[in-house]
Amino acid sequence: MAIKTLAGMTALLLASASAQAAPRDPLAPTGRWSANTDGRAPTPPMGWNSWNAFATDVDEEKVLASAQRIVDTGLAAKGYRYVNLDEGWWDHRRADGRMLVRADKFPSAATPDGATSFRPFTDRLHAMGLKAGIYTDLGRNTCAQAYGPNEPNLPRGSVTEREVGLYGHIDQDIALYFGAWGFDYIKIDGCGLRAYGEDSPLVRAGRHRALAPLLDLENVNRSNIPAVRGMFEQVKAALVRADPDGDYLLSLCIWGSANVRAWAKDVGNISRTSDDITPHWTRLLTNFDTAARRPLYAHPGSWNDPDMLFIGKGEFDAEHLTEARSHFALWAMVSAPLLIGADLRTTPQSLMDIFGNAALIAIDQDPAGNQAVLAFDTDDFQILVKTLADGEKAVALFNRTAAPIEATLTAQHLKLRADAPIALTDVWTGARSSLQGERKFKLAPHETLVFRAEGPRLLADGFYLSELPGIVNPAVDGVTAPMPDPSIHRAVVAWSGSRGAGQRPIYAGWGGAQADATPYGRELEIAGKRLTAGLGVLANSRLEVRNPGYRQLTLSVGVDDSATDASRPVTFTVYGDRKLLASSGPLRRGMVPKSLAVNVAGVKLVELVARAPGAVNEKLPVVWGEAAYHR
Repeated sequence: MAIKTLAGMTALLLASASAQAAPRDPLAPTGRWSANTDGRAPTPPMGWNSWNAFATDVDEEKVLASAQRIVDTGLAAKGYRYVNLDEGWWDHRRADGRMLVRADKFPSAATPDGATSFRPFTDRLHAMGLKAGIYTDLGRNTCAQAYGPNEPNLPRGSVTEREVGLYGHIDQDIALYFGAWGFDYIKIDGCGLRAYGEDSPLVRAGRHRALAPLLDLENVNRSNIPAVRGMFEQVKAALVRADPDGDYLLSLCIWGSANVRAWAKDVGNISRTSDDITPHWTRLLTNFDTAARRPLYAHPGSWNDPDMLFIGKGEFDAEHLTEARSHFALWAMVSAPLLIGADLRTTPQSLMDIFGNAALIAIDQDPAGNQAVLAFDTDDFQILVKTLADGEKAVALFNRTAAPIEATLTAQHLKLRADAPIALTDVWTGARSSLQGERKFKLAPHETLVFRAEGPRLLADGFYLSELPGIVNPAVDGVTAPMPDPSIHRAVVAWSGSRGAGQRPIYAGWGGAQADATPYGRELEIAGKRLTAGLGVLANSRLEVRNPGYRQLTLSVGVDDSATDASRPVTFTVYGDRKLLASSGPLRRGMVPKSLAVNVAGVKLVELVARAPGAVNEKLPVVWGEAAYHR
């Protein structure tokens, strides 16, 4: 009997170990919202960053003068709270690993023992009612050390003393910055993981140690995605330890590389979607496109970041107010961080008025956290619609071209009824007007018109899920082979000009989940039936959908007509708090959509799973058509 019992226990233990070793099914419902909610980013952060104005030539006087201007002009009262140091603050890393501040540029950091401390500096900002941000790199060395080796205020000393990045010092540096020094925000670049390979001229010249690249901006397949993500997860864990009250903000700045589109929302608070912005209209188009096409990847706590506002220089200066206004309006519509990059000591009032536009700030900071969705999308003209917390819509009409354009806004774009008046309020002028059915507008070159719209909804008792991207998280979007998005504008970039062959598509995201479109940008269509609303995603995907009190979920599901696999069946399954609520049965391309009506009363998290065993996901775009919550 004892032998049998022992044998049974052994078998049980082996079975348990086998179960633990088996990989978890990523499509299995978890009942848990997996997008990041840690840190302090319920709305996109607002503030100022030193880089666009000063690059590495930054000092305490410049930063504090900018901070004082934020307070004195009333911008702080409107939400601009973060004052962020970029490169140029560090002196060197001491032999024991402690980072030292450039006390000649930040005199308040000087200490009798030479250890230096930013605490007096952050205390000063906090006393002004502001938050303090700091910059570092995920590698050993920084972007300026690689791409501006002759710039002022670079780290000093020996090769190892000039290794001021986080690599090998994550816990030590985060504890110093957030514990001892009292910072509230950290921006982490990734040049140290891409620019210091053995073939780097600076490495060959002995100025820096080699570090095998983990990042490749131009080719996502050459990046070590798990390693990069793992390092950022270490940073987040260190932040939680150093700042247990959660008063921190983690900014991932790896420029859309390493397929960061798919996972940054689960790790940090904001994530750069592209390389640096420059003060040029065409570069604005590039950076805007990388964020505008991923509304389902932004939520309260985790936001897309198309880079800082470049209002104040070049084609966004006081002589280009139309472009400057468009820049600000577009960033507000896509729920981007509003981080001023201008030298506020000399910024004219006309530009300060743009930064202070309360109506646009309210759109950016709307607590519902819905990034705008593209309701009309061409290379020349776009319409973006954002559902606000009070049920109203913000709508932007964006003329991308250098020529005037006449455009029509329809009630359908707004998902409002065409047979009733829709009230419009111009956020620039406050002027009130209306439309019924549709209305034409004339736009100047590069102009963006923005309105708040109020009228009866197409769904009187609820909303389409595509109107509420802030409550939809593509926990698994089905993408197995990350590919660059070919729909993003490709500008001539300042750092290379017309050398080489021109910038090819580089920002991964092609095939990601979309609102009111397929993953590859087509209109949603099942068996010849066009759907004006829905969620488009690849097969073998799982969408998490929060339920803020609705009682019913209705859907019309099927395989999109654009699928190139007509034989593989897809099963659509709806779970509520991990319990099975509904299933479609197997559906193939060409089969009529299956209608589902699901009782979700009392359910906190709905999960939408599209499963197709053995499929090549990229061949099977699927549609959660007309997905809608009802009261």
